[in-house]
Amino acid sequence: MMSFEMNDRKKIGLGLTGFGVFFSFLGIIFFFDKGLLAMGNILFFSGVTLTIGLKSSAQFFMKRSNFKGTVSFGIGFFLVIIGWPIIGMMVEAYGFVVLFRYNIALHVR
Repeated sequence: MMSFEMNDRKKIGLGLTGFGVFFSFLGIIFFFDKGLLAMGNILFFSGVTLTIGLKSSAQFFMKRSNFKGTVSFGIGFFLVIIGWPIIGMMVEAYGFVVLFRYNIALHVR
């Protein structure tokens, strides 16, 4: 059973997730600035982890059906860090879609 109460940890997590999306958006707008993209990735990942919890995050990212998305997201993040932001964001976008497609489809119905 999942708790939907908003404690301070979840509020901070949602804020970090929002800032992560914002920084990633700015990084794309500023011609794939690798610093902004890396900061956005770190904030997004830490925000998701704070929002749903460390154990749930580990279970989600290490689930067998999500492994391909987790690896793609990690490789994309690494490519952004080493200086290939366009290719890195494409690989990350693929990983993001693979990670969240089943969860979004389940909640839309």
